[in-house]
Amino acid sequence: MSNFPAQHQSRDPGLEHEMTPRPDYEPRFPGSGRLAGKTAIITGGDSGIGRATAVLFAREGADVAILYLDEDRDAEETKALVEREGRKALLIKGNVRSKAACKDAVEKTVATFGKLDILVNNAAHQEEVEDLREISEEQLAKTFETNIYGYFYMTQAALDHLKSGAAIVNVTSVNSYKGNDTLIDYSSTKGAITAFTRSMASNLVEKGIRVNGVAPGPIWTPFIPMAMDEEKVASFGSQVPMKRAGQPNEVASALLFLASEDGSYFTGQVMHPNGGTIVGA
Repeated sequence: MSNFPAQHQSRDPGLEHEMTPRPDYEPRFPGSGRLAGKTAIITGGDSGIGRATAVLFAREGADVAILYLDEDRDAEETKALVEREGRKALLIKGNVRSKAACKDAVEKTVATFGKLDILVNNAAHQEEVEDLREISEEQLAKTFETNIYGYFYMTQAALDHLKSGAAIVNVTSVNSYKGNDTLIDYSSTKGAITAFTRSMASNLVEKGIRVNGVAPGPIWTPFIPMAMDEEKVASFGSQVPMKRAGQPNEVASALLFLASEDGSYFTGQVMHPNGGTIVGA
């Protein structure tokens, strides 16, 4: 099944405003104050799952800090969307590969909003490679430093400020569970994120801080036209039982559940918005 027009972006990271059609980030229901008075920081919050999560969190009452690399137009659009919901947004330009940048992002968030209640680790990098031998040292370092080092750095910085009742939500991937023959390094980092989530949940449970994960399947985000060739984009998502790609707002609701008191009895768990692919929990 063809879902999208064939398209490709040569820029890394990809840009949401250049995608056709644009991803669906809009919350689907009125807010009910589930995050009223909370402050969240979302890495990779300018677009894709990060944008949808930022807007949904704002609708539910949270102020949001958005850490992004260099996608200025997308970030400004997301800021405006958060403010449309009546909440405050803080844009922070920085690279999660840098421990100093992660510490700076958390400190700016706390300085602006006075506290930190929710950390969403979402920023990621992927490149398709057919043969393991073609993965360069540079690509391997970039993938691991972005996808797992960044989660460590952000969590280390956030722990100076998170108190009992706080939540951490890590975005992993269906590829953590089933593997992917052309995303070997990426899938490996996502497996590390799943283990990191479970380990940190055990580490922090007595402090009253919950740590959970979300493992999306094929979701229509700027990752896709950036990382895939045009033919693959045109059929993206058709391989899952639902025969379609998901939209970012279909994942954001899982992050909201885990970040809010709706998920108060969840820690060390991973939710699977993946279109019906059956994987081990």
